[in-house]
Amino acid sequence: MARKFLPQVATANDLYEGDVIYFTPQGGWTRDLSDAAVAHDPEAAEALLKAASAFPLQVVGVYLADVEVVDGRPAPVHFREVFRTRGPSNYFHGKQAEEA
Repeated sequence: MARKFLPQVATANDLYEGDVIYFTPQGGWTRDLSDAAVAHDPEAAEALLKAASAFPLQVVGVYLADVEVVDGRPAPVHFREVFRTRGPSNYFHGKQAEEA
């Protein structure tokens, strides 16, 4: 049986800073998952991936990540994506230090 389609966002890493970033509805990038463009069907997801992949000098490792929409905003469903939203884990800095 085919897996039920879950909404998806396009994510990657900033080529210069390494930060986790998300493709926006305006065609740019953000570090805030809640501002990401959400694809609600497979065709929209493929279009989103194609659009996000058009920045080879800005991003690396573009892929689609499953999300759930909570109060109109995307939220990660897989532990890997939850982990990525928290920032680097090698020492206390960046997003982790800001939330302390």
